[in-house]
Amino acid sequence: MDRELKRGSTELLILSLIEYRARHGYEISKLIEDRSGGVLTFNVASFYPLLYRLEQRGLISGRWVENAGQRRRRYYKLTASGKKMLKAQRSTWRDFVNAIQRITEAEHA
Repeated sequence: MDRELKRGSTELLILSLIEYRARHGYEISKLIEDRSGGVLTFNVASFYPLLYRLEQRGLISGRWVENAGQRRRRYYKLTASGKKMLKAQRSTWRDFVNAIQRITEAEHA
């Protein structure tokens, strides 16, 4: 997958996956990989810094959780600002995809 396309959509993917429930970083990364059929994958060196940046921008909030027999994990949830950003990004992405479809399918009409 082209790096620029991936970079431009990663925020949207993360915010979407934590819209309804908190998830830890590894779970978010695995869901993206699984749901994309392996097309989108992330390495730790680039994925966790992105989560930290989203948290610094106030779009997500994280909290450490310790469960017996498991290592400590940081669970992320969407903030009010994050919900607004997600709504805007979904709209922008939808418009972009529709425009690309109109252009690329115009000759076949």
